[in-house]
Amino acid sequence: MSQDVLTTETNRRQLQQIIAGLSDGVILLELDQTILWANDAALAMHGVKRIDELGANAEEYAQRFALRYRNNHPVPAGNYPINRIARGEIFSDVLVEVMPADDEERMRVHSVRSMELADGAGKVESLVLIMNDVTEWASAEQRFEKTFNANPAPAVICRLSDLRYIKVNQGFLEMTGYSRDQVIGMSTYELDILDGAEKKDLAIERLRQHATIPQMQAELKLPEGGSKQVIVAGQPLELNEEDCMLFSFVDMEPRHKVEVALRQSEERFAKAFRLTPVPTLVCSAENQLVIDVNEAFLDTLAYPSEEVLGKTVAEVDFIDDKGARARLFAALEKAGSLDRVDVRVRKKGAELIECTVSADTVNIQDSPCYLLVFMDITERKRTELELVSAIEEVMKDASWFSRTLIEKLANVKSVNSPKLPSVSFTDLTARERDVLGLICEGLADKEIAARLKLAPNTVRNHVSTVYSKLDVHSRSEAIVWARERGLFSSEWRPKGQR
Repeated sequence: MSQDVLTTETNRRQLQQIIAGLSDGVILLELDQTILWANDAALAMHGVKRIDELGANAEEYAQRFALRYRNNHPVPAGNYPINRIARGEIFSDVLVEVMPADDEERMRVHSVRSMELADGAGKVESLVLIMNDVTEWASAEQRFEKTFNANPAPAVICRLSDLRYIKVNQGFLEMTGYSRDQVIGMSTYELDILDGAEKKDLAIERLRQHATIPQMQAELKLPEGGSKQVIVAGQPLELNEEDCMLFSFVDMEPRHKVEVALRQSEERFAKAFRLTPVPTLVCSAENQLVIDVNEAFLDTLAYPSEEVLGKTVAEVDFIDDKGARARLFAALEKAGSLDRVDVRVRKKGAELIECTVSADTVNIQDSPCYLLVFMDITERKRTELELVSAIEEVMKDASWFSRTLIEKLANVKSVNSPKLPSVSFTDLTARERDVLGLICEGLADKEIAARLKLAPNTVRNHVSTVYSKLDVHSRSEAIVWARERGLFSSEWRPKGQR
């Protein structure tokens, strides 16, 4: 054996000893693509334990292992790193997916570079493939890629070294109408996403500093002409060991449409509120603070606006009965709305007017409020009272009333009857119910006393108690109250028909 051969073998053994314990995978090849040796790291990266499992040469290696680019395209056998180095190519950081030809589930990702070993005269005598297992990094990158693409928020990623876009997600393409090819590779000068930004100088400065760009409004040019109002923000990140900036966007158009619709709705409400001839008031639900009143309210109650706005309903004190006011708002808080509840309203000059109030809950600037509408029914009430009074004046009892007249009177009363909680028939005692039933039969006090075998004074006391509990003031009102509730309809007969 010549001295040169011995020297070469000695150098190789020393080289193998040096690299055997390295974490990088190393495969040593002859110039004819014969695989001479591989360290443990290289074997592990291929999922094998012995060097012969790699194959004797490049051809057998290609039969045992399938290689794929990161875009899922297969690497032709002639372009395997082991073939390229044999052709004398010098390369670095070639990313390939490596898997056994019969088991694609055992895929690993290698970053491969080449090296040539020369003798003292500079003649190449061996070839070396050095590889790193970057499977975990590739998996993390893949997860990022999937998350980035699936994110509905429009986004692009710009490489800071040359200010070119390297990634764009579907959300950005759908928002703008650009195609992927129109964005990838473009520079920020060609597609200026900061065009018209309200703080463009700050954004450019932060971009140069590789620092976070705060949210700001901007105008994004569209491929078919025109522009779109957006909110843009930038977040620095590292991708493939390169400094990049992630730009994310919010499309302002849907929000703008909502704001326009809301403004138009508020304008319509304001116009209707101002122009309606019916007194109307808006107060907060929390403390009944008056937020707004219309001109009809001020005119009808003769109040100047400064004595109403900013004060509570209790402070203005225009509802005559404090108890009725408390019951009204308690019922409104419980039900959320009221329909035609009778209340007495006091004008600034102390004059009382009869009103029916309807109310509903509305949201104003995200706060619950009450909208109260007051209908002046003073004249109608006066007409009803005059009718009842005239009947009572002519007839001291209801003994001659026909069923039709009683029921029509009940219907007239029920149209404007309060919807607030009132007394129930069951609130009367058994004796008071008997008395009310005989009143509805048209009997006078003496006749009731004889029927129930009671003293006349006792009957009068029962009648007075019934009036008080029912909040009525005459026999006819008591009869109407009972008819409204369908009481005693079968037992009652007008006098002369019994």
